[in-house]
Amino acid sequence: MDRRDFLRIAAGAATVAAGSACSGKTSGATRTKAAAAKPKLRILQWNHYIPAYDQWFDGFAARWGEEHDTDVLVDHLNVDDIRLRASAEISSQRGHDLVSFIVTHMSVLEDDVIDHRDIVAELEAKVGPMVPVIARGVHNPKTGKYLGVSDGWAPQFVNYRADRWPAARPPGSWESILRVAPGLKSAGTPVGIGLSSNGVDSQSTSISLLFAFGASLQDEAGVLTLDSPAAVEAVKFATELYRSGMSEDVFNWDNLADNRFLASGKGSLIVDPVSALRATEKQDPDLAAKVALAPPPAGPAGRPGHIPVVNTYAIWKFAENPAGAARFLVDLILGYREAFLHSEFYNMPVFPGAIPDLRNLLAADPAARPTGKYTMFAEASTWTANLGYPGYDNAAVSEVFNEFIIAQMFSLAARGELSAEGAVQRAHAQAKPIFDKWRERGKI
Repeated sequence: MDRRDFLRIAAGAATVAAGSACSGKTSGATRTKAAAAKPKLRILQWNHYIPAYDQWFDGFAARWGEEHDTDVLVDHLNVDDIRLRASAEISSQRGHDLVSFIVTHMSVLEDDVIDHRDIVAELEAKVGPMVPVIARGVHNPKTGKYLGVSDGWAPQFVNYRADRWPAARPPGSWESILRVAPGLKSAGTPVGIGLSSNGVDSQSTSISLLFAFGASLQDEAGVLTLDSPAAVEAVKFATELYRSGMSEDVFNWDNLADNRFLASGKGSLIVDPVSALRATEKQDPDLAAKVALAPPPAGPAGRPGHIPVVNTYAIWKFAENPAGAARFLVDLILGYREAFLHSEFYNMPVFPGAIPDLRNLLAADPAARPTGKYTMFAEASTWTANLGYPGYDNAAVSEVFNEFIIAQMFSLAARGELSAEGAVQRAHAQAKPIFDKWRERGKI
């Protein structure tokens, strides 16, 4: 139902109510007026990778609505469809009050959302600051605006088969993985690093590889730096790793392919959030017990960090109930312990102070084999970098991410369609007008 239909029906209901009152049926009129006056909160939510979380969230929203005398309407969409719906709502200037983003980096939406500064300030006053690396993704220091409020984030880490991996060469670095990968592939358990030209996981891992080799999309001041010898070396490395240790299907991986790869028992290593291992724990607990965890691999530049999966809520400038949306966000995050548990540790708290016993909860997970397997998540911020590293996220790096320019760069080289140098130069040429555009608009 769009706004015009809602107003038309509401007007009709008011007319009926007036007629009923004249005939002495005041109770019906009172109920109709009360229902029409009840505020609504419309939330657009992506389908979570842990299905139990969606069930919990819908229940939380319903309870919150009862407590605040608000009709809360939650719509769920697949991750890839959220962006399309958001674009449609921006075009029509109507839709949901609150939108949950996991793929779209928020900077490209700066002109379409409110400044969330007051919400962030209230939360930090009550439970302390955000995880710093996540804060760099929702605050634009150029304009001073907070583009959204992040509630949860999923660190990426190495999931590897300890029973297949040589104990003498743990996957602590990309170089150690490259040395072991050919033997693992020959044994029927290849390494799995997505190289899809339009996959979010492939994009994230590709950019993180750039960081590990000393390259980046931009410098600290927001100047494009992609075309560099370090970027060429990163692309050459990925090409060699694919040819020696991976199978061709990595070019067709979607966002859940690595989960299936690990759960099949054929994969020896992936880099992914906890959803992959959680799925394996449910499907095959004995196999899950053989999967060990480690921080993302280090490269020649050390371990600057792997791009996390971040959930960020935004309130549109055209939202009909911005006050309700803000109150909902504050209440969700202040009580984030339940969200964290029902996400099975996928939603790490962006405001850690909301869960004072976080480390104890991680250590006591009943599904972990061996016990304490997930305790390492408490240090996840030390192996995490934001998209705009070494600077802040901005509209330029966000658009480069959303257009899969870096994933295409790695994919073209690995397929042999371009040299590493040619692929990097092509990507840099694609990114330059994007950076120029957003700089002219005063966003970077």
